[in-house]
Amino acid sequence: MAGCLIAALSFFLLFKALAHYTNPALEAATQKSPISVIANPDECSFQFNPVGTAKFTTSCNIAKGALSKAGLNYVNVAAPAGTLAQIEVGETTVNTYDGKAPDAKAQGAAFDKTLAGTLKSAGYPAKADPAQINWPMAIVILTILVIFVTMVYGPIAAMLVEMFPARIRYTSMSLPYHIGNGWFGGFLPAAFAIVAAKGDIYSGLWYPIVIALATFVIGMLFVKDTRKSSLTFCVIS
Repeated sequence: MAGCLIAALSFFLLFKALAHYTNPALEAATQKSPISVIANPDECSFQFNPVGTAKFTTSCNIAKGALSKAGLNYVNVAAPAGTLAQIEVGETTVNTYDGKAPDAKAQGAAFDKTLAGTLKSAGYPAKADPAQINWPMAIVILTILVIFVTMVYGPIAAMLVEMFPARIRYTSMSLPYHIGNGWFGGFLPAAFAIVAAKGDIYSGLWYPIVIALATFVIGMLFVKDTRKSSLTFCVIS
């Protein structure tokens, strides 16, 4: 429970610090040449696509999707209905396109090339430069995050064993464990959708934070201490 609570309270601080120490060029470019998406809000969808089958073809979705996949912050600016979305990188404007147009594939390739060139000219790195990474601080932050994981996963095996009688123990452990990992983990595309909607690369952290806080509250209310309980074990010969 402590691992869930501390992680939920510190995720924003730790991930912002991690970005600061591992990719200073991105931080500098964000401050020097901020990005804006100018689009009709009615064309902007919540890009939640857990099974990878949905197609987001409006110009607004194309703009936001491209920037979110690149891990870039941007500000949403409303535009009149009927206009194609634009991306402003500092003083430079990049026009998007209609994903349903007959030549959408060709326009998409041109858009990707233009956006990549514009971002590069504005100082946005395609990836972190290993020479600029503050390795000691990066290792410290990652170690802290791993400690949060071990605080949760360390006790979980013993806790689950003690929660159920031997007769149904294997099923009782397996079912919630795999539902938790499969379903809640499988809904992580919700984090991308939140980032695309808000334009803040850290806003996707709200998904694991809410899950961790819900786990903490439910655990504190319903998970009982089993230290004095008698466990019955089944021996199969």
